[in-house]
Parts: sequence; structure tokens; C-alpha cells
Amino acid sequence: MTTSHGIDERFLRQALDLAREGIGLTSPNPNVGAVLVNAYGTVVGSGNHTYAGIKHAEILAIEQAGQQARGSTLYINLEPCSHQGRTSPCSDAMIAAGITRVVACMSDPNPLVSGRGFERLRQAGVAVTVGILEEEARRLNEAFAKYIRQRLPLVTLKAAMTLDGKIAPPPGESRNPTALGSGGSGSGYITSEVARAHVQELRHQHDAILVGVGTVIADDPLLTDRSGRPRGRPLLRVILDSRLRLPLESRVVKTANEDLLVLCSFAEEKKRKQLQERGVWVEQIPQPTLEGHPDLTGVVKHLGEREITGLMIEGGSMVNWAALSSGIVDKIFFYYAPKILGGTGAVPFSAGAGFAHLGEAAQVKSIRLHRFGEDFAVEGYLKDPYV
Repeated sequence: MTTSHGIDERFLRQALDLAREGIGLTSPNPNVGAVLVNAYGTVVGSGNHTYAGIKHAEILAIEQAGQQARGSTLYINLEPCSHQGRTSPCSDAMIAAGITRVVACMSDPNPLVSGRGFERLRQAGVAVTVGILEEEARRLNEAFAKYIRQRLPLVTLKAAMTLDGKIAPPPGESRNPTALGSGGSGSGYITSEVARAHVQELRHQHDAILVGVGTVIADDPLLTDRSGRPRGRPLLRVILDSRLRLPLESRVVKTANEDLLVLCSFAEEKKRKQLQERGVWVEQIPQPTLEGHPDLTGVVKHLGEREITGLMIEGGSMVNWAALSSGIVDKIFFYYAPKILGGTGAVPFSAGAGFAHLGEAAQVKSIRLHRFGEDFAVEGYLKDPYV
């Protein structure tokens, strides 16, 4: 016999599946799916939010249900809004439609409005249940949660390496040894085709991708989202380039279409103009580090001002260390291939000074493992995006 909790979970999973259809389409808003079910257990309306569509998921579900919304239960992965934004409060529309019960995975991560939508519904006599499949729902909108609380993107550090932590053979051995689906023309991929395909899915989940200019010079990647899924806005390609060494003939420059941002410490005017003429945004980041490199804390803040909610770093050893040591990394996604390079000449995942003591080491929590054929990946968090 199916319990009421089991029924709630089944329809919430449908709402979560609808919400996932909005990945890549909703930013800077959250991914939300809604399902309306009548007293006989029949779905009478559903919807998912896309930023360009403006209307929220629950409004689309109500409109689809029409008069059948009266007396129904709404299943949704995120608390309905109770404030005036681009649209009227969804909680008011639900009350007006005669919905008698709401089942949600989680409350709004914005502390300024969290719980208000539920409270508005309860005051109107609507029964509210919260907390089923909450962890799954939180992961789905973790980038939105970080952004809405701090106006900063969730930063994911991604790398592909051998079992002994090498991201490339000794320099000069392969033209494109570190490319994990980056689009380079070499053949020295560390990970499998299955893992490289997953990187495109990972890129699709982010608003921006960041690399150092050294990666562009060495590998000539495209740095594009080749998942085949639609996006609400182009993936922003960000290049850290202290002294504007970015080659004009590189593929990122040749394909620039208001989606390539070069951040520098010192800009030579002639090179800046050449890049801008090719459709590249060139901006100086103030307060560079003592070594003259762009300050990554400032970089992340700048991207937040551009409404970037999710940033993925696909850098080399130096960028990886700079990201870790600056404290900007929220989570990691490390792909491992069952290979061992060994030796001191192979390129390690992280260069730089490293942390001096075990007590200072970056601690990864809430670890999840993923399999990609013979390869595997470790996903985990250095910081909680909901804090």
C-alpha cells in the first residue's frame, strides 16, 4: 500500500524533473518545477520556470489546470514567492486559484523572504508540508542560493588527473595533455570520452568558465558548452591574462561573440584595442596581487556584479593553487583516470607554495563519487553555499 508520504515523494520527483529542464535557462533565477494534482491523484497542470518566459512554474501549472486547480495539491521543489518582483506574488495566485495543499522540498534560500510564502499560504488556510527530498532540491539550486545570499557565484574547481594527481605529462610531451573536453586538437586526453562528455553537462550547469591564459596558449581550447542543450544566455568564457598575452589567432578570440571576457592587471592599449575590435571584452581588475596577477577575490566579485551565479574553473596548476589559496572555491569536481604518470617532471594538480600544515589543508566535505566507465570523479564541498 502506498503511503501519503510515498505519494508526495512521487509527485515531488516529477516537480524536480521539471525543474531540471530549466538548467541553463533560468539563471540568475532558480530552477523550479511545479505539478498540480487533484483529489483523485491525477495531474491537472504542470510547469517549469525559464527566465525568458517570466511566468513562474506554479503560475504555468495553475493556468494549465484552469478550474481544476480548485481543491488540488501543488507539488513544488522551492517555496512559492510572496513578494513582488517581475511578477505578482505566486502565493496570492495559489490562494485565488483555490489550491488547498502545498508540498514543497525546501524554503526559499534568501533569508530576507524565507518562510514568508509558506506563512502567507497557512494564513489563508492552505495546508503546507515542507522538507521531503530537501537535500536533492538544495543541490539543484545551490548556485542560486550562494548568489542570492552573497551576490557572488558558486565557484566549482574542476580538474582531470591521474591517480597520482598529475594533470599532464612533462611539458613538451603532448600539445594538449590536460584538455578534458576543452576542444583542443591534441590527442593526449587523460580521461575517457565518457568523462569528457560529462564535462559538457557540467559546463551547461554554469554561467561562466574561467581559465588562465597559459591554458589558451598551450591547448587552444574553445571553452564552449557542447552539451547540445539550450541556454538562456551564452556561457561566458573568462580568461585571466595579466599582461594581455592572449593570441589574436586563438580559437576563443576567433569565435568571440559578446561571450569572451579577458581580465588583466595591466593593459597595453594597442593589444586591448585589437581584442576589442574582435568582440572581446577587456577589463582591468583593480588591486592585483603582489605578483601582478588579477586578484581572484575581485574577479569573483566582478562576475557576481554581472549576475553570474555559477563559475567553473578549469585552470592549470597555478590557477588551481591561486583559487584554493584565495579561498574562493566552494566545491570541487575532480575526475580521475586509472593511470599513473609518476616522476617529478609531470605537472601536478596544484603548483605554488601549498598549505604549510595539515591543519591548513582545504577540507572537502559531503563527498559524492561518480563513475564514468573506468574513470571516476569526486564531488565535494569546501563551503556550504547555504551559509
